[in-house]
Parts: sequence; C-alpha cells; structure tokens
Amino acid sequence: MKRILVAEDNDSNYLLMSFILKGHYEILRAVNGKDAVAKAASEHPDLILMDLKMPVMDGLEATRQIRAAQDNVPIVAVTANAFDTDRVHAIEAGCNDFLSKPVTSAACLQCIANLL
Repeated sequence: MKRILVAEDNDSNYLLMSFILKGHYEILRAVNGKDAVAKAASEHPDLILMDLKMPVMDGLEATRQIRAAQDNVPIVAVTANAFDTDRVHAIEAGCNDFLSKPVTSAACLQCIANLL
C-alpha cells in the first residue's frame, strides 16, 4: 500500500484528510514543517500532502528542504489560500500540484492518483 505523509497541524483538517485517504493509502502525520522534513527523510513516503501554514516551519520552506534532499517525491500544497499567487509560490517552492481547502474527497483522490 502506498504511503502518504500528511503535513497538517490542525487536528480537524488532519482527521478530514485521514478520512478521505483511509482504506486507499497508509497515512503518516507530521504536525509542522520541521517534522515533515524529518519524516520525509526517515519514512520515504510515496507522496506528501503539505499544508502551507504551519508552526515552527511553514510548508513552503519544508517543501524547499525536502526538494533539496529528495527531488522525486510528489508534493501537493494544501491551503485555504486559493489565490493565483499562492499557487505560483507553491509551485516555485517545488510542489507538484495544489489543493484548496476545504478539500473534497474526489479532488484529493484524483490529484493523488494523477501523481502516483
């Protein structure tokens, strides 16, 4: 089963993502960007869902650091900020795709399927 790292500090948002992914993927959690960088290195997930606004280290910086070490893991930015500039910043940081909150099950699963 493919493993997805969900980098999300908010418990209710994490529960929603785990509900969407449950039964389809093995789920790992990171509670901030620094944790996401560490878990990406140690756990080698098949894909990362990266919240962009997190404490300790934001998702953009975490993405840059993960990209410096692992260029091939797909990273999807997940954010409540749905402006075009947010999408551009996420792609520039190294994200492969972008999901706006609130995330729907269909959009999330389709995005993951496209990248895996």
